[in-house]
Order: sequence, then structure tokens, then C-alpha cells
Amino acid sequence: MNKNSDFDVVKEIFSWISIIVVAAVIALVLNLFIIANSRVPSASMENTIMTGDRVVGFRLTYLFQEPKRGDVIIFKFPDDESLYYVKRIIGEPGDIIDIKDGKIYLNNSETPLEEDYIKEPMIPEAPMHFEVPEGSYFCMGDNRNNSADSRRWIHPFVHKDKIIAKDNNKVHTIDFIFIINQDCLFRSVKKTLSTARIIISIPCEADHID
Repeated sequence: MNKNSDFDVVKEIFSWISIIVVAAVIALVLNLFIIANSRVPSASMENTIMTGDRVVGFRLTYLFQEPKRGDVIIFKFPDDESLYYVKRIIGEPGDIIDIKDGKIYLNNSETPLEEDYIKEPMIPEAPMHFEVPEGSYFCMGDNRNNSADSRRWIHPFVHKDKIIAKDNNKVHTIDFIFIINQDCLFRSVKKTLSTARIIISIPCEADHID
């Protein structure tokens, strides 16, 4: 009886170790190749992304489509690639951008860009003019009056190969949860957890406040 009990304990310990190892491997793969995930402490993207929200970006999105105006992206900050930023694409490759009287005008249009996502109207500043090079994007925060973005950077454009992921803004206020069904993976374990909860995180704008 004692030997059987000892065997059951060892078996249970190994089952837990197996679960942890598998979870760690899956988390690593997701973190490196599929998911970009972190909390954002700054207000630069309010009210789309609130201070303290968790952003979850998908790294594979732009393997199948081009970034487009309106996308919220996670990318390497052009002036310091050790930092990760979250902003919205405003200008696409080849676009001409003029900012005047608190409005954005694209490609010499006389009609300002409609932006129902910004927190409040931009405070008018001196006119700004930008021409987006091929393969690059002009990005701005939705909280225009409290955002360090392409208007302010030394290198104002984000090159496509510096984009880490497209943000999925439907999951900001929850942690990304990856569920493992223990019964499918470890049928020999008598007592299993119902699920394993994995939080995966990489540096994002959480490491830098605008």
C-alpha cells in the first residue's frame, strides 16, 4: 500500500511537471511567433486603449495582408528600437499628409480626414507637412493632445519591417488566456486541473510613457 501510495505521489508530481513544461513551451512559441501582449500605462491612445489596458497583438496578421489606415499597431519606436509603441496608422506609403487647424488632410484633399476614434479635437498648431515614403507608415495616437507620435519624432515614419503586430482592440481589458484541456493531453493522470491559465507578455508601450 505504501509503495503504491508513493508511486501515485510520484506519478502526480510528474503529471504536474509535464503540464508546466508543455504550458511553458506553448507560451514561448506564442510569445515569440504569434502573440504580442502587454499593459499600457500611458494615455496616448485613449479612449481606444485606456491607461492600464492590456493590448493583445497578432504577429501573423501582416503576413497575409498589408497594414492599412486605421489599423492600431505595435511597433519598434523609430527613434529607439529598444522601445515598443502602440499607435494608429494614419498615413500609408506614398500619402501626403498636411496637418493644419487641428485637422488632418490626405493627398491634397480639401476635406479633412474623418476620425471618430480620437479622444478630443486636436489643439491647432503650426501647419505640418509629411510625405510618407514607400514601405513606411505615419502613425498617431488617438489622444492627439497627449501623444508623442510621428508628428514629434526625429524619424517620423514606421517602416513595415518594424511592425511587430496588429492590435486586437476587442480584448483590452482582459488577460489573454490560453486554455489547455488536461484530459486530452494527459489521459493517464487521475486527478487533473480543468485548465491551465497562461499569461504571455512582451515589452510594449508599457516600458515607455509618451
